[in-house]
Amino acid sequence: MKHEVIIKETHRGLQYRDGVLVRELGAGRWKLPRRSLLPFRRTPRVEIVLVDLRERDLNIKGQEILTLDKVAVRVNLVVQYRVSDPRAALHAVENYQDRLYTDVQLAARRSLAAMTLEEILTNRNRLSEDILRDVSETAGRYGVTIGRADVKDLIFPGNLQEIMNRVLAAERNSQAQLVDARTRAEVAHLEAEARARNERLEAEARAEARRLEAQAQAEAGRIAVAAEAEALRGREEAARTYTAYPALLRLLELEALRELSANANARIYLSFDRTAAPAEDLPER
Repeated sequence: MKHEVIIKETHRGLQYRDGVLVRELGAGRWKLPRRSLLPFRRTPRVEIVLVDLRERDLNIKGQEILTLDKVAVRVNLVVQYRVSDPRAALHAVENYQDRLYTDVQLAARRSLAAMTLEEILTNRNRLSEDILRDVSETAGRYGVTIGRADVKDLIFPGNLQEIMNRVLAAERNSQAQLVDARTRAEVAHLEAEARARNERLEAEARAEARRLEAQAQAEAGRIAVAAEAEALRGREEAARTYTAYPALLRLLELEALRELSANANARIYLSFDRTAAPAEDLPER
């Protein structure tokens, strides 16, 4: 006669025959022999022990430990672990859960005893790292793998808690004042930089305007000189022309008189030569 055993994926089974470990059973349906009911026929006694492989939490609460500077601290820890070797977990120690509890407790005591209160407050991760480093190798010998070890709570004596609260409040206040002072200094620095930059840009703009103005004045002077020189050359050329051709000058004078005669208010003064010819030169009547 046979009977069946079903092992889930989350478990492993250790099969013992007459107290001797025969094999490790994985997930699935397993058929095992039944004990014979006949008195003259002896069948081995088969036993299946299931081991859970899922990750679990181990909570260690209220451990009162003295720090390096003799301050009593109560600590609550949580350790995440799982069985990685079912055979070692059942054979290496009597109860792997109790053994893990003890190992974590002792590791926490060793770590906190080597730290001052200030170190604990400023670096809580160190305690977790110390526990994980200290316990991982030891737990591996009895088939347990540590996923993480964390400090849930740190509890201090009442008077020390009040003092710490005041210290923390003072630290937060000083930090806030420091941040405010740094902010004001940074704002003042930025404003000074902005003013200096604006003043530099304004000075550069004024210098550029003066340069352009001087350049424009120089260009205007050059053009005026060139125009005046051109005008002088024109007058010089006209003078040579009038000298060579006096009739042109006479025509120019007549044109000017004609333009003046068109103006009723214009006055024209003419000069006549009144010097009379000698009497002997006059014709006789």
